[in-house]
Amino acid sequence: MTAVTDFLLNRSSEPRLESPAPDSTTLERAFSCAARAPDHALLRPWRYLVIEGKGLEALGELFASTCANNSDEKEIEKLRRAPLRAPMVIVGIASPRTHPKVPEIEQVMSAAAGMSFVELALQDAGFGVMWRTGGVAYHSSVHQGLGLEEHEQIVGFLYTGTVSASKPSVPRPAVDEFVSHWP
Repeated sequence: MTAVTDFLLNRSSEPRLESPAPDSTTLERAFSCAARAPDHALLRPWRYLVIEGKGLEALGELFASTCANNSDEKEIEKLRRAPLRAPMVIVGIASPRTHPKVPEIEQVMSAAAGMSFVELALQDAGFGVMWRTGGVAYHSSVHQGLGLEEHEQIVGFLYTGTVSASKPSVPRPAVDEFVSHWP
C-alpha cells in the first residue's frame, strides 16, 4: 500500500484541540483539496465558513439560542461553550443547485466528501480535527444566523487546531463485518 493508505488507516478524530489553528496558506491548500471532491456535472454544490476568535463566542450564543425556554442552564451553557473547544471551526455547507440529472442527495454527498477532504488535508498538515454535527446543525435559527439560503444545509462543523493531548486509539471493525459480495 501507499503512504496515502497508511495515512488513512491512522486517521483519527481529535477532541482536545488548542491554538494554533491552521494558517491561511494551510487553509487555502485544504480548501483546494475540497474542490477535488467528486462533483457530478461540476455544480460545486458546497461552501465553507471559517470561524475563529470572537466568532467562536458568537457561534456559541447562536447554539445556545436553539434551546427551548424550559431548558436548564447547564444545557444552555454546554452549547454556548461548545465552539470554544477548538481555536477554529469550519462550517461545511451543502448548497445544491437545481439540475435535471443530478439529484440533491448527490450534491449533499459531494459537499460531505469535500468536507472530508478538508479534514484529511488539515490532518496531513499536522492539525487535529473533529467533525461534529448534533441538533444545532439542523436547527433553522443556526442556519439563519449563519446566513444559509433556504435550499442549503450544514454537513458539519469541523473543529480544528493543534492536538493538546493524545487519546487512545479507537478499535475498528474487521472488514468482513461490513463488507459482503453480491450476488
